[in-house]
Amino acid sequence: MTGPIAIGVGCRLGCSADVIEALVRQALDRAPAAHRLGLFTLRDKAGEPGLIEAATRLGLDLMGVERDALREQAASVQTPSARAESLFGVPSVAEAAALAGAGAGSVLLVPRIAGRGATCAIAGARA
Repeated sequence: MTGPIAIGVGCRLGCSADVIEALVRQALDRAPAAHRLGLFTLRDKAGEPGLIEAATRLGLDLMGVERDALREQAASVQTPSARAESLFGVPSVAEAAALAGAGAGSVLLVPRIAGRGATCAIAGARA
């Protein structure tokens, strides 16, 4: 078991809980077993029904992260998103939210994976 991990998620408007949940589970299969701090996303997206339902199904709290906190993660983001930059002025949603959620000095353990309108990444303490 490693230190706690934060799961970052982004999605398009109206993305289903089934899609989000499946993508999160796929990312978790690639991550070390660890305490899960929660599901983190851009605060603007925290009201998305699919995200709320997926978090409930996964037994995780859904936490909205402010845009400034996502911008602070720009240097650590491995897969910048032109879409996230144009829509929200942030370098990424999933990776930046995971890094912000995991706290200072965290690193990406699972870089962004994407599918069917959703993205997911996992961050935790440096090993």
